[in-house]
Amino acid sequence: MPPVESSTASRPSTVRRAVVTGASSGIGLATATRLRQAGWDVVAVARRADRLDGLAAQTGAVPFAADVTNDDDVERLRAFVAERGGLDTLVNIAGGARGVDRVGSAQNDDWEWMFDVNVLGTMKMLRAFLPALRAHGAGTVLNLTSTAALVPYEGGAGYNAAKFGQHALTGALRLEEVEHNVRVIEVLPGLVQTEEFSLNRLGGDRQAADKVYAGVAEPLTADDVAEVVAYSLLLPHHINLDQVVIRPVAQAANHKLIRTQPQE
Repeated sequence: MPPVESSTASRPSTVRRAVVTGASSGIGLATATRLRQAGWDVVAVARRADRLDGLAAQTGAVPFAADVTNDDDVERLRAFVAERGGLDTLVNIAGGARGVDRVGSAQNDDWEWMFDVNVLGTMKMLRAFLPALRAHGAGTVLNLTSTAALVPYEGGAGYNAAKFGQHALTGALRLEEVEHNVRVIEVLPGLVQTEEFSLNRLGGDRQAADKVYAGVAEPLTADDVAEVVAYSLLLPHHINLDQVVIRPVAQAANHKLIRTQPQE
């Protein structure tokens, strides 16, 4: 897949407008940055206002502090975007995992949080912005799910279930919105080394989080995933990449990861 150029020649004739959630760190931050490099107008959404302010200062993205699981926050965001002239693209990246417990020792709080942010948060954002995307006439939704949405694994049941749910939501959305010419893209990353994903999943245990990536020569980075997201969004609207699975070469499948580098 060739890289998407950010030169003026490759940009659409009109400014593209996107809302990107989860933009305070990791893949969301990298995606908001990459779209700004391509000349897009970006409203960057996350709960942590201080981090969004840093992103805004560096890239010119418009910060909006909001929790995608909170109905009032989502409505404030919808009204704000409408006042700025609307959008043509919604990029749902907010999500995450908590815990690695097996089903028999599952923690209610972890499972409820994962369903809330990955599934209900995505739904609430879609419910708020679909009218505008339909009215645009050539709107796009991109949902970032995970290869955890395709294959379950031991200790991953809660995250599997949440991402399977988000994956199913995305498939149903594509069927429901095709009559409105809304393009629905799903990007499903495998192992991506970011500063917070595994750390949050493992309760802040830095040593345990580092072991997730130990010995892997070249795990994916947030920038790698953002490049694929940008590529899929910048294709002509009639081209829909329904599902894009992206993994490092070292990860042939969720259960097969090659560790070749020295490990401490």
